[in-house]
Amino acid sequence: MLCWGNASFGQLGLGGIDEEIVLEPRKSDFFINKKVRDVGCGLRHTVFVLDDGTVYTCGCNDLGQLGHEKSRKKPEQVVALDAQNIVAVSCGEAHTLALNDKGQVYAWGLDSDGQLGLLGSEECIRVPSCLPKIMSIDTLVRTCSGLSFGRIRSGGSIRNIKSLSDIQIVQVACGYYHSLALSKASEVFCWGQNKYGQLGLGVDYKKQTSPQLIKSLLGIPFMQIAAGGAHSFVLTLSGAIFGWGRNKFGQLGLNDENDRYVPNLLKSLRTQKIVYICCGEDHTAALTKEGGVFTFGAGGYGQLGHNSTSHEINPRKVFELMGSIVTQIACGRQHTSAFVPSSGRIYSFGLGGNGQLGTGSTSNRKSPFTVKGNWFPYNGQCPPDIDSEEYFCVKRIFSGGDQSFSHYSNPQNCGPPDDFRCPDPSRQIWTVNEALIQKWLSYPSGRVPVEIANEIDGTFSSSGCLNGSFLAVSNDDHYRTGTRFSGVDMNAARLLFHKLIQPDHPQISQQVNEKTGQIIQYDKFYIHEVQELIDIRNDYINWVQQQAYGMLADIPVTICTYPFVFDAQAKTTLLQTDAVLQMQMAIDQAHRQNVSSLFLPVIESVNPCLILVVRRENIVGDAMEVLRKTKNIDYKKPLKVIFVGEDAVDAGGVRKEFFLLIMRELLDPKYGMFRYYEDSRLIWFSDKTFEDSDLFHLIGVICGLAIYNFTIVDLHFPLALYKKLLKKKPSLDDLKELMPDVGRSMQQLLDYPEDDVEETFCLNFTITVENFGATEVKELVLNGADTAVNKQNRHEFVDAYVDYIFNKSVASLFDAFHAGFHKVCGGKVLQLFQPNELQAMVIGNTNYDWKELEKNTEYKGEYWAEHPTIKIFWEVFHELPLEKKKQFLLFLTGSDRIPILGMKSLKLVIQSTGGGEEYLPVSHTCFNLLDLPKYTEKETLRSKLIQAIDHNEGFSLI
Repeated sequence: MLCWGNASFGQLGLGGIDEEIVLEPRKSDFFINKKVRDVGCGLRHTVFVLDDGTVYTCGCNDLGQLGHEKSRKKPEQVVALDAQNIVAVSCGEAHTLALNDKGQVYAWGLDSDGQLGLLGSEECIRVPSCLPKIMSIDTLVRTCSGLSFGRIRSGGSIRNIKSLSDIQIVQVACGYYHSLALSKASEVFCWGQNKYGQLGLGVDYKKQTSPQLIKSLLGIPFMQIAAGGAHSFVLTLSGAIFGWGRNKFGQLGLNDENDRYVPNLLKSLRTQKIVYICCGEDHTAALTKEGGVFTFGAGGYGQLGHNSTSHEINPRKVFELMGSIVTQIACGRQHTSAFVPSSGRIYSFGLGGNGQLGTGSTSNRKSPFTVKGNWFPYNGQCPPDIDSEEYFCVKRIFSGGDQSFSHYSNPQNCGPPDDFRCPDPSRQIWTVNEALIQKWLSYPSGRVPVEIANEIDGTFSSSGCLNGSFLAVSNDDHYRTGTRFSGVDMNAARLLFHKLIQPDHPQISQQVNEKTGQIIQYDKFYIHEVQELIDIRNDYINWVQQQAYGMLADIPVTICTYPFVFDAQAKTTLLQTDAVLQMQMAIDQAHRQNVSSLFLPVIESVNPCLILVVRRENIVGDAMEVLRKTKNIDYKKPLKVIFVGEDAVDAGGVRKEFFLLIMRELLDPKYGMFRYYEDSRLIWFSDKTFEDSDLFHLIGVICGLAIYNFTIVDLHFPLALYKKLLKKKPSLDDLKELMPDVGRSMQQLLDYPEDDVEETFCLNFTITVENFGATEVKELVLNGADTAVNKQNRHEFVDAYVDYIFNKSVASLFDAFHAGFHKVCGGKVLQLFQPNELQAMVIGNTNYDWKELEKNTEYKGEYWAEHPTIKIFWEVFHELPLEKKKQFLLFLTGSDRIPILGMKSLKLVIQSTGGGEEYLPVSHTCFNLLDLPKYTEKETLRSKLIQAIDHNEGFSLI
């Protein structure tokens, strides 16, 4: 390592030398036989990262910027980071960010403006630290349904930037008092001081003490971030530059000197194929793909290299470097360096008062001047008679503050130097390509290494990464990106996506589309106004005709051809429309059969409705007896329910109560058909039931009939049930919902960062279950008892555990339920639903809006909205506690939950009745109709209403 410049605080790492400034490059004995990966320069301190991931610092430590309390004059290891493999660093005036190979960010030093992002109250943090996903307890013993965890190592009092802990960062950059980070998903985060707008978040914030996403930059593929004293830049893969922050000297290159509080496109460099950018205190330098250099901003010391001390508010090419191909540039506080590999020389210009130019003097230089040294060009022939130890083959240059560095090798073993025109892939955003897809598809089971799966998922979940994946890089067309040219190679995109959707690779849709939701959330495609714009029922009928008869000339194009635009409400309307059509077809067929029976006695007459005659005290037995004898075609008829001994005619209300009562009975623990989980208050199929599959088949039929007949039922199943009904696999998230403790334990197993998983958790591929008081061990895979869970196979263990709970252990029971459900309610329309949408349609929701209920209520007879009785009714209602309001809904509509179509779909009707105030309110659940006597006293109305809703079962003629 060669170093030169200001040494007054020991920031050059040369040890106890007498000079305060070093005028020309000098060897640092400390770095002999060491390879340097990165160097970060603060105003008075320096940070070195070696190839083995260790970190050394030297210089001023007044504000904790060294991360240790050892010698300041020579590099000392930052021991707090010795367990981390650090790959990159960046320094502000007195703070440092370090990035490890897992994408985690560490910070230390001055925190006056929140530039560390640690949410701490201290003025400075003197020791860098990390708090990964390790519980700070010594022992965790958790036994849940056979899952036992042993000793967990405790973490120390360490911390990192927690709000970035779940985000993989690939680059960090520091301004004097602010910080930037670029994620693998092409997201830009910022924190620290915002006095000049350097965070890009607008004018509302003076500072931010935790990382904030710059939302205005979402969707753009970035290759680099850079920060100056109080200004910031991002560079896209297609060479576009966005800048923001302080612009007093024109350092943003926007043809003025006005500060910017949000990112602005630097249009004047748009066609120059910029590949790298760096910043000084108040100036900026940019490198082109052809090796040219542009500078702009403050030029008072000649740091722009234009042979003048003028400021430049527009980017200007450094004329004296033209003719040379520059491959590296670096900016110090008020000086600039450039490396030309063909000659092996480093050029510098700008402020030289502290020797930072390396020219042998303290003079400023207004144009590029060669740094002193025996420079040797890469690929140059090394004469045998020279002392190769005295010649330097530059690998990388670094500048910052008033110091400069060059990592070099001897001419005899000189490899290629770094080329900023070809950035390090490990520090770039995710991109998908043919090679990655082929590697992924080489795993036939779909079980791919975590790093490949993460890369696939990350790419497809980020619009910025997707855009970057298909840039037209083969011919540099992407550098012409603009309003007229997208810069995207559409042929490459089409070919790759065509490959992804082939049916012989089903793991594509299952590991990418469905992992943690959707690639792009499915609801992003919804057009919520679709039902306002078209008659969706007629559209569906037209679509059905097209399916049956093909495209006819007089049938218009239907929106049903593009079902992904339908939201849950529109899908529900479609399903109801489909059910009405099927009901009408079943009724018509019954009428035709009845007409035929008049002339042909051998043909039996049939009822056009599915009639269930049941006794309240034997509702399950009576329903089973009827449904067992029911033909499949009869399930498609409208359902009518008759309670023995009751006079009510079923216009919908009786049916609602039937579903309420029978589901309550079937799910009762006395049958032992379902297991109740207290932590989640949910139920799941019990593999220890003595009931045969007929009852499960009946429950499936009942659920199907409820949907088919537009009735909400009260089912306390997890989302996994609806996933399975739609042929989607349950996941660990479903286990967390049903069995929270077990789910958390599984997540801790997956998140455990050390290699000693087998010794720490002591698990094998088995599950322990209770069997009528006895303990039974079940193998999750063949020879599971002999297969230990380790770091390599822990994902397979979790998958097998989830599969056992939701699939294998209850396969025959669920199959019966599934068959019963789809016997009534199946088909193409149902498959349009997402699991959570199907769940909401079956059980409704609890998005209560009582004011909306009042607003949508209609009145009949003598009543209107301002009638005295109506006014006191709503006063009483809004004063009721939530449980009583829900009871009122149950009393009036047959369910205490809201239909998926929302509160606005609950059209209540209140009508006046004769008689006196001694009468109770009466509900007609078939019509959501309330008979309300003309009460004059508020307390009388309250008493009678509560009395009515507390006795809400049973039907009789009024």
